[in-house]
Amino acid sequence: MKAFGIDEALKTLGILSVNEGTSTGINNFSSGDVIDSFSPVDGKLIASVKTTTESDYQKVMESATKAFKSWRVMPAPQRGEIVRQFGEKLRAKKEALGKLVSYEMGKSYQEGLGEVQEMIDICDFAVGLSRQLHGLTMHSERPGHRMYEQYHPLGIVGIISAFNFPVAVWSWNTALAWVCGDVCVWKPSEKTPLCGVACQNIIAEVLKENDLPEGISCLINGDYKVGEFMSKDSRIPLVSATGSTRMGKIVAKEVAGRLGKTLLELGGNNAIIVTPDADIKMTVIGAVFGAVGTAGQRCTSTRRLIIHDSIYDKVKQAVVDAYKQLRIGNPLDENNHVGPLIDKDAVAMYQGALKKVVAEGGTVLVEGEVLSGEGYESGCYVKPAIAEASNDFEIVQHETFAPILYVLKYSGDVENAIALQNGVAQGLSSAIMTNNLREAERFLSHAGSDCGIANVNIGTSGAEIGGAFGGEKETGGGRESGSDAWKVYMRRQTNTINYTTELPLAQGIKFDL
Repeated sequence: MKAFGIDEALKTLGILSVNEGTSTGINNFSSGDVIDSFSPVDGKLIASVKTTTESDYQKVMESATKAFKSWRVMPAPQRGEIVRQFGEKLRAKKEALGKLVSYEMGKSYQEGLGEVQEMIDICDFAVGLSRQLHGLTMHSERPGHRMYEQYHPLGIVGIISAFNFPVAVWSWNTALAWVCGDVCVWKPSEKTPLCGVACQNIIAEVLKENDLPEGISCLINGDYKVGEFMSKDSRIPLVSATGSTRMGKIVAKEVAGRLGKTLLELGGNNAIIVTPDADIKMTVIGAVFGAVGTAGQRCTSTRRLIIHDSIYDKVKQAVVDAYKQLRIGNPLDENNHVGPLIDKDAVAMYQGALKKVVAEGGTVLVEGEVLSGEGYESGCYVKPAIAEASNDFEIVQHETFAPILYVLKYSGDVENAIALQNGVAQGLSSAIMTNNLREAERFLSHAGSDCGIANVNIGTSGAEIGGAFGGEKETGGGRESGSDAWKVYMRRQTNTINYTTELPLAQGIKFDL
């Protein structure tokens, strides 16, 4: 562990590790039960945190409510300056935070650094946005009247994030919410609690240096029961939740019951269509990275490869051959392509999915396996697998958060491939590999991909912060990050000003006294 500088990274991030002379390494932010954070990389205990009790939560909400009253009246460009300083802190601590992300979650160190870079990028985006929170001016039907609309801060934004992107998704929400004048309460995944503590420590430094209330950014730790505090709390007008479709439905029902708002980023079952006009080399790179990157634990991971029958055998063999080159091991070693799954429960799901696809009539092309022996002591390392299948298999219709790629065949024109791609409950990311302009435009048309993200000649995974991120159907319909996603964090208000001495009514109604 020391060879990779993990202890140094933890110290830089203000986290007390188990190697620093204490028996527990507990970071005291709450008073509830203890969550031990074990690394899927080597199975070792990194540190522990305490969970948030209901009493703790009430104190957090009091702090956030009080902070909102002063934060919302600070001019937006000044709020942007705070976010800019946060981005600078992230630049200074990028290596340390990237290592923690890699070690606690299990993704490659390069991907960990990339996730922190996403945080930096969204801060830059938000700083510019802080001077562009615009409304519209409209013409009134009444003489001597002016109409316009403006956006105001919502209040407290609750954020529930998943383990697979333990820091970036939080920043997508908070950077925008902060410049919009909101304050945030964050429940990170109980599988990656230290990443949450690290981020809170960084923003706490910025707030303290600027003499701002700590309630602008709040952290709560725990399992789904802690998430329920936010879902049921009418003081939180917006809950942004990232995770499984099952979890999202529960949150949506609870928040809707009190007429609150939700921003949902849920499951994906993403496909790449490969047409006869595809560049095979590009296709293999996009498909393999999409399927095995982050060990298949991205919501945008490639789950299905839909190949035209005229090139099916050629593409299938090229992908199978590429899998033979994959190196599986410690993700902090940049020579490795694939790290571990998050925990042994994920390993069990992976094993169950492979058994299921065979039981339903599929053929395994690249055998899956749980790896053991030196370097694999955590029991969380698995071999990426490939199986031929049918789109109507129950297991293919389901999102398995693991490196399993289903290969499907289509015949005829691209409409048949699009129908297969759209023929699942989820609608997050999609891609087509083709050099045929007509096929590309058909894929992007109104009758094409039904996903929130549709790519041409790139894979399904990986998104730039400049575009709004999210999907349709059981993916939840939420949009985060770029474009005009900021509007969800604000309340819209229409204003009409009468600058005459008369009071004409709309629609020509007469009401004389």
